[in-house]
Amino acid sequence: MDENEIIQEQEKVEEPVSIKEEAAEIKEQAKKTIQKIKATAKEEDPKLSSAVTLRSILGGDFLTAEMVRHQIWLMVLIVLFTIVYVAFRYQCQQDMIAIDKMEKELLDAKYRALSSSSTLTEKCRESHVLDALKNNKDSLLHIADQPPYKIYIDE
Repeated sequence: MDENEIIQEQEKVEEPVSIKEEAAEIKEQAKKTIQKIKATAKEEDPKLSSAVTLRSILGGDFLTAEMVRHQIWLMVLIVLFTIVYVAFRYQCQQDMIAIDKMEKELLDAKYRALSSSSTLTEKCRESHVLDALKNNKDSLLHIADQPPYKIYIDE
């Protein structure tokens, strides 16, 4: 064997070892990176200072996970009341529309009743009744010529 062949053979043997070493180093670095990320990433928000400023309110900084967890039932209650308020308002509007419609119908019925009453009163007048009797020759009714008189019975 030649020297060059021996050197190439040694490099081939060293390459797999070096690739394994590199893979082990990469895995180790990945584990360290994951541990660092886990250490810095927390589910809980950092504690804020007790001073609430306009900037923190407008920026939404005061809405931390802890605050939301403590106030979730209040938020649910507010949403529920809002839904109930909107539903009652809608129902009230529907009732007002129905009331207006019924009031118009009632007014129309009153006008029809007044008109019918007026027509009936006009037709029941004595002069109209007499004219109707004169026009119908088959009627036995006629106007009395003598005034009514009282009959007295002794007991």
